[in-house]
Amino acid sequence: MEKQNIVLLIAVTAAITLIAWHRPSLWADEQSDKFKMIWDFENLDSGQIPTGWKIESTNPEGPLATWKVIEIASAPSGKKVFGMTSPNHSSEDTFNICWNNFISLYNGVIEVSFKADSGIVDQGGGLIWRALDNDNYYIARYNPLEQNFRIYHVQDGFRTKIADTWIQLPAGVWHKLKITHFDTKIEGYLNGRKLLEVTDKTFVASGGIGLWTKADAVTVFDDLVINSGK
Repeated sequence: MEKQNIVLLIAVTAAITLIAWHRPSLWADEQSDKFKMIWDFENLDSGQIPTGWKIESTNPEGPLATWKVIEIASAPSGKKVFGMTSPNHSSEDTFNICWNNFISLYNGVIEVSFKADSGIVDQGGGLIWRALDNDNYYIARYNPLEQNFRIYHVQDGFRTKIADTWIQLPAGVWHKLKITHFDTKIEGYLNGRKLLEVTDKTFVASGGIGLWTKADAVTVFDDLVINSGK
């Protein structure tokens, strides 16, 4: 754990260095491995992505998707949200991701509000964490078309389902997704209800965090919160 604490402290230092550009709310305790970051995207111009974040994909076939800040009236807080606004490809198997690795998270809680706007092949989306690169990470996502909430790991570009449940939630409205991950135990929540629990040892080191959609799932996100430590 000492090594993981050092990694987290380095990550906090990097986050503080970048705060002037991407402007999340940040709380950090350098005497421990705890920090909290919140993105509401209000301090970014429309069309931007947060500094330090990168647009990539898993199993790419064609151009990368477009991710950007947009203004919408229904935003849960303020006027701005961030999302995948155009797939720019016709692949049914591509995972569209926008993520960063200047925050290196091992234990902690991640939550985000999301709204599934459109998609014929897929809808919805969710979070990635402990991401090593665009081919290795955990995912938690909700898909209104399939009416299921699932947790996967993606290893070397191959996705494996490790937990799922059926739940019917409407598209086109805001929902809140939360993941807690401590050591090997993962819990998944939707709108405050714990629906999933699984133990998994695929990725046992800290990694980056980000947002995810699949294929043509146009989805927007707001109020991304990361709490490290217990």
